[in-house]
Amino acid sequence: AYGDAGFYGSAAGRGAGAPPIVAMAPTPSGAGYWLVDSNGGIYNYGDAANLGSVPGSGVIDLDIVGMAATPTGGGYYLVNSSGKIYAFGAAPGYGDALTSGLDIDAIGVVVLG
Repeated sequence: AYGDAGFYGSAAGRGAGAPPIVAMAPTPSGAGYWLVDSNGGIYNYGDAANLGSVPGSGVIDLDIVGMAATPTGGGYYLVNSSGKIYAFGAAPGYGDALTSGLDIDAIGVVVLG
């Protein structure tokens, strides 16, 4: 943790063969965060609740590249490099690049306002 960011835990001890952590999102309170690995596995720390994961939903997707939390922290989105968006918790599903017909090579960050 740097500056005024709190340290609530780490996924560093997952082992040498574990998929890499590719993104993180803070909780609205700033007292927790989620980490996501490239397989869509969620690691929650502090006041961040585990609201589901890609492997937990029965989907095997080895290409997660980004994540964003909803403004309330009651849900989050995961996105893969093809533009497929997975919504968990109270995150509403608005569709994704795959269903919109867009030709997208890679998506790295999802930003919610």
